[in-house]
Amino acid sequence: QVQLVESGGGLVQPGGSLRLSCTASGFTLANSAIGWFRQAPGKEREGVLCINTSGGWAYYTDSVKGRFAISRDNAKNTVYLQMNSLKIEDTAVYYCARNRRPWMGCPSQETDFGSWGQGTQVTVSS
Repeated sequence: QVQLVESGGGLVQPGGSLRLSCTASGFTLANSAIGWFRQAPGKEREGVLCINTSGGWAYYTDSVKGRFAISRDNAKNTVYLQMNSLKIEDTAVYYCARNRRPWMGCPSQETDFGSWGQGTQVTVSS
């Protein structure tokens, strides 16, 4: 069964850091581009960052440039989202998903992603 599981969310003060993990099972993570998305209360889900099979990044929002980083450890079947200098507006449920097409790059459309995880809550508050 193909599954992605997010973890690492929590409560953090503004300016703090968190590292989220997206762990895959049921498929070989190395074959897939993986994206991170988030949905804040009352807002639509938005893309954050994606990492392709070669380790290249694609930003889906400028608001995280210089603060967030994405990486992958294929041996652990895990993709990470390192979030630094967190802001209150980063508060959201964070999801990971994979490109439906193996070995393809980071999609430009959210609809090209599948196998969504259940999400992990990130709350930035003082």
